[in-house]
Amino acid sequence: MKTIKLNIDKTSSFVSKEVIYSYEEQANSANDTLHEGTGAGNDFLGWLHLPSSMSEEEIADLEATANTLRQHCEVVVVIGIGGSYLGAKAVIDALSNSFEAQQASHKNPLIVYAGHNIGEDYLFELQEFLKTKKFGIISISKSGTTTEPALAFRLLRSQLEAQQGKAAAQKLIVAVTDKAKGALRTLATQEGYKTFVIEDSVGGRYSVLTPVGLLPIAVAGFSIRDLLAGAMHMETICGTTTPFDQNPAALYAATRNALYQGGKKIEILVNFHPKLHFIGEWWKQLYGESEGKEHKGIFPAAVDFTTDLHSMGQWIQEGERSIFETVISIQQPNHEMRVPSDEANLDGLNFLAGKRVDEVNKMAELGTMLAHVDGGVPNLKVELPELNELYLGQMLYFFEKACGISGYILGINPFDQPGVEAYKKNMFALLEKPGYEAATKAIKAKL
Repeated sequence: MKTIKLNIDKTSSFVSKEVIYSYEEQANSANDTLHEGTGAGNDFLGWLHLPSSMSEEEIADLEATANTLRQHCEVVVVIGIGGSYLGAKAVIDALSNSFEAQQASHKNPLIVYAGHNIGEDYLFELQEFLKTKKFGIISISKSGTTTEPALAFRLLRSQLEAQQGKAAAQKLIVAVTDKAKGALRTLATQEGYKTFVIEDSVGGRYSVLTPVGLLPIAVAGFSIRDLLAGAMHMETICGTTTPFDQNPAALYAATRNALYQGGKKIEILVNFHPKLHFIGEWWKQLYGESEGKEHKGIFPAAVDFTTDLHSMGQWIQEGERSIFETVISIQQPNHEMRVPSDEANLDGLNFLAGKRVDEVNKMAELGTMLAHVDGGVPNLKVELPELNELYLGQMLYFFEKACGISGYILGINPFDQPGVEAYKKNMFALLEKPGYEAATKAIKAKL
């Protein structure tokens, strides 16, 4: 099996190999700590062996449920926020036809999303769209009470029952939730919904290889077996017995921490493939929520090139030198197109005639990396042989494992998110939620 590759050569003029390799002991120790379960947040290490621990029975159950939704639905709404939707959307967008939503017919159900915002216009327009559609719902929430997804589920469940009848709706709703407790688990039991479990040991941002991500991906028509096979391959490669210089997760974690200590406080995830936009969004949550604690942590940002070279490119080239880039590169595209010749040549592009469009893109990629390095921006490169389930599975696990190692090197707990609760407390106080009377009084006085 081919493997994704990490290349750190274009960091050498900013941080020496000796400095990066000085992190070897810390990186290996962090990796050991993950596998021994002795570090901070060790209650949330269920993701570590997910690829290899997924049973045939579990995979078959996910595929069967996905097939049921595919047979009965034109549209499936995935309801969730943060890690409860980002991983699935990242993979589905990366593998889907870019114009599938505009096509008159679909081989697979169209996947749309709700519960990731509180936009009244968005929800209104979604419900209008669904009025003429046979749709199903995958509701993803451990508790069932997180405001954004709970609100969306209340609205869409009511609509589905009104359009299909309660009995039919029960067969078109799947709940991915806690195994025993919580509002969504209680409702699913009462209504007889098909359910899958989010294990307590897996946090949302590490959940793409659980039913949270796998079920929507299977509904969209993609191979979760190949995704898991790729992840399992990377699970082996990034294990504790692999030498530091051959372990891409350990090497990535060490390199980014060396750059951070050298004053590079912002990491920009770059892609030159438009289908990878939501890989960047998934990655931002994974690293931002994991490392941004105790006034520490690299700030994660993401850009789509070459598009953003005509906007953010100026700042990256000549702005404050506090940044480094990690470039995701796809070695071989899935389709071939060549630039045609034009007799008039008014656009001056005949020098490209006969070349593949991807060759033009690859030269833009290489030229950009060279320009940014010359401009003071270190570059790392993660190369995928192709854009498919196998290599996406490798990349997802690679980033997850590297995040755990990097967080421990940084000296924080990479598996909690205490800061996320601050806005919720204020929001509930402002909405005068029962039980928040004192907070409501205090916040009104502050205002």
